[in-house]
Amino acid sequence: MDLIINFFSWYNVIGRKILDILHSIFDKVFDVLLLIAFLMSLLYVIMSVYAIFRKREHKTEESHDGELPSVSVQIPTFNELVAIRCAQSCLHFDYPKDKYEIIIGDDSSDPEISKQLKEFAEQNGIKLVKRASNIGYKPGNLNNMLKHSKGEILVIFDSDFVPPQDFLKKIVQPFINDKNVAGVQARWNFINLHQNMISVLGATIVTTYHHIAMPFVHDRRKMVFLCGSAEAVRKETLIKLGRWEEGNLTEDIEFSLRLLENGYKITYLEDLECDGEVPYTLKDLYRQQMRWAYGVIYSWKNHFKPITKSKYLNLADKFYMQSIFLSGYLISVLLAGLFITGTLSFITHAPEPIKWGEFAYKLLRNVLLTSGLLFASIVALKKSNKTKLTLPMIASSFSYGLVVTYYVNVGIFKAIAKTPMEWYMLSKQGNKID
Repeated sequence: MDLIINFFSWYNVIGRKILDILHSIFDKVFDVLLLIAFLMSLLYVIMSVYAIFRKREHKTEESHDGELPSVSVQIPTFNELVAIRCAQSCLHFDYPKDKYEIIIGDDSSDPEISKQLKEFAEQNGIKLVKRASNIGYKPGNLNNMLKHSKGEILVIFDSDFVPPQDFLKKIVQPFINDKNVAGVQARWNFINLHQNMISVLGATIVTTYHHIAMPFVHDRRKMVFLCGSAEAVRKETLIKLGRWEEGNLTEDIEFSLRLLENGYKITYLEDLECDGEVPYTLKDLYRQQMRWAYGVIYSWKNHFKPITKSKYLNLADKFYMQSIFLSGYLISVLLAGLFITGTLSFITHAPEPIKWGEFAYKLLRNVLLTSGLLFASIVALKKSNKTKLTLPMIASSFSYGLVVTYYVNVGIFKAIAKTPMEWYMLSKQGNKID
């Protein structure tokens, strides 16, 4: 009894004062984070409004066959039969047959899959380059295929992508029209986005980037980043800048940074779409987003000084690159910070009955103040003619999205802490083909 009395005496004299100080600190930190999150949210509202009122995208003019450059189509794959589906689409390009080749980079550890890929390649006149292991991950595979690529332009597809017939003719045009263009990115679309709520969420994340952020920056600064698939690069420039960085989990972002800091151009063709697959299990989605977060932050850390010192980029370029292309990850960190400081503020608050009306008002207010990215997602679905997915997307964002946000933060902080992360293979519907 004496111990209990002594504890409450201590609490009343000292403990409560300490908790009041901590509560005040957590409250202030929460308010600062909320202000920053609101400003980042406002940025997405501005970009979304811009997307609503911007003029119709321009169409790409095509050159005559005699002006077309030689192309090497590269399909890196690891234990994925879906690469056959991708290669089959590439066989039907309306591009001069003598001006393009198809190469499958097979890093598979499954002998049966390698056997089927080899048989398909031999039957269709496709070059297959086999490695004994997946050393260096995808960029290692790309560098290995580079040794066997004859084309002036390298067009790269992840194995689950299905390009349209006119893809090659359209994606090479910027290289023909401007010799300083070293990279071209097409817009992504998805085959299986209607599969379930997880695929809806995954597709919306990428759709928002392709329909809101990328067009905004490309219109304002004439710059974008490569996305890793449905992309093209000038082989001469790739070799000049040291090839792909092996082991990097987002080799596309890393090479994009190298291109921009050295004064090269990357063009975005929003009128050229290419279908691919999106993760449809929660584990695959959060692994994908965690890997992307890790790779992006890792690459930005390594290129921060070169970008800052680059003589080819002005202050506006550097501002747009860092404020918009990193904004999604900053919002994830801010949301995590708001949750932690908000919880700690609640725990350290002086005991009193919960005012549910005030609690509900503040919660709704804070959600609205930080919902710019959600608004951008709704606009992106509208722009991509997928308005029917709005409600499933919102429901998925406030359920599965919380798990994804957690793992995005794991990827970010692992990159900051220089903790290694492995490369994950994701499930693909196309791998179920016979």
